[in-house]
Amino acid sequence: MTVELESEYRPTEDEPFMNDRQREYFKNKLLAWKDDILRESKETLVILQEESQNHPDFADRASSETDRSIELRARDRQRKLISKIDAALERISDGSYGYCEETGEPIALRRLEARPIATLSIEAQEAHERREKVYRDD
Repeated sequence: MTVELESEYRPTEDEPFMNDRQREYFKNKLLAWKDDILRESKETLVILQEESQNHPDFADRASSETDRSIELRARDRQRKLISKIDAALERISDGSYGYCEETGEPIALRRLEARPIATLSIEAQEAHERREKVYRDD
């Protein structure tokens, strides 16, 4: 089922949580984010292919290799981000999107707006980070 959204629509606390409009809104937001990442990746590939020329100067070659390494690390992070976006889209499909994986409680709309791939409520995320810090400090 597809729900038409006005371009200025923003989910609010005044409507039922994760109703059809909200699910469609976040689905569109996630798909647009994924499309942006994929477009940027294609542009990067073109640039890297164009820059694969040999630099006669060692400093230029080292600089180019450093730039390439940084760009490839960024692309790897974006590849991982795409898998998180795909997982969020899957949660929208199965009806679990917007609910904390640990508590089952709704994740605040403001949090989802800022981080649409969020799987934990702010409280659960903070508790997770405190546990992580305790284990790191040992």
